[in-house]
Amino acid sequence: MAKQAKANWNGFSLKPRKEMPEGLWIKCPGCEHMLYKSAVEKNLQVCPSCNHHFRIDAVTRIQYLADEDTFQPLLPDMVSRDPLGFEFRGTTYKTSIEADEKKSGAREAMQIGKAFIKGRGVVLGVMEPNFLMGSMGAVVGEKFCVAVDKAIDESLPLVVVSCSGGARMHEGVVSLGQMAKTSAALARLNEHKGLFISVLADPTTGGVTASFATLGDVIIAEPKALIGFAGPRTIAETIKVELPEGFQTAEFMLEHGFVDMIVERKDLRSEIARIIDYTQK
Repeated sequence: MAKQAKANWNGFSLKPRKEMPEGLWIKCPGCEHMLYKSAVEKNLQVCPSCNHHFRIDAVTRIQYLADEDTFQPLLPDMVSRDPLGFEFRGTTYKTSIEADEKKSGAREAMQIGKAFIKGRGVVLGVMEPNFLMGSMGAVVGEKFCVAVDKAIDESLPLVVVSCSGGARMHEGVVSLGQMAKTSAALARLNEHKGLFISVLADPTTGGVTASFATLGDVIIAEPKALIGFAGPRTIAETIKVELPEGFQTAEFMLEHGFVDMIVERKDLRSEIARIIDYTQK
C-alpha cells in the first residue's frame, strides 16, 4: 500500500492538480504587482496598491460617469470612410477599421449622447482608446461638433473625456482640419456662455491635445495621465536634451498651470457635479 501511494504522489498532493483559470490576474503597469482582476474592476479599474488608473473603454467610462440608464447616444451609426484610399505597409485604412471594430466592439473613436451625472443633465462625449488609438478623424470631429451644438441648443454643460493618440494619419489633412473645426465649435459654445468640462485621461496627445482637449473652461486630469503633443521619447530624440522628471504627467501639467485639477476616478462624478452647481449651468 505504501509503495502504491508513493508511486502516485505528484510532489505536493495525491489529488490531481487543477489548472489555474485564465483571466483571474492582471499585472499593474505602475507597481508591477499581480492583482485579482475582480478587485481591480470593483475599484473602478484602479490599482488598490499604487492607485494606477488603468485605461478603460468608452462603454465602461460611460457606466462610471453617467447615472444608471440615462445615457442616450447620438449618431451611434456614424462610421469613417476612406477619403485617401490610404495604405501603409500592406494594410489599408478599411482593414484597420474592420480589425479594431471587431477587437473593441466600437464603431468609432468617440461616443456622444445626453446623460445625467448625479442628476445634472449634460451632453457627454467619451473617446474610445481601443479604436485606432482613440485618434481623431472626420467622424470624431463631426461627433464633437454635434455634441457642442446639442449643448448650445438645450443649454446643457458639455463634458468630454479625452483619451487619444492624436490626429488620425489615415485621413491626412482631413483629420488635421478637425482641430480647427472643433476649436471653432467651442468658440460658438463660449459665445453662448456654455460650460465645457474637459477631462484628460491617459493618454491625451497630438492633435486632440492641440485642439479641444485643452480648451475647457475647467480642465481635469486623472492621476499620472500622459498629456502632451509629441511623446517624451520623440521630444528627447529631437531636441537632444534631458527632460524634467515626470515630464508630461498630469502632476507636471498641474504644477505648470496646464490643468486645473487632478481628480481620482472614484471622485470624478462628484467633482463634475460640483463644478456644474458652482457655475450654475
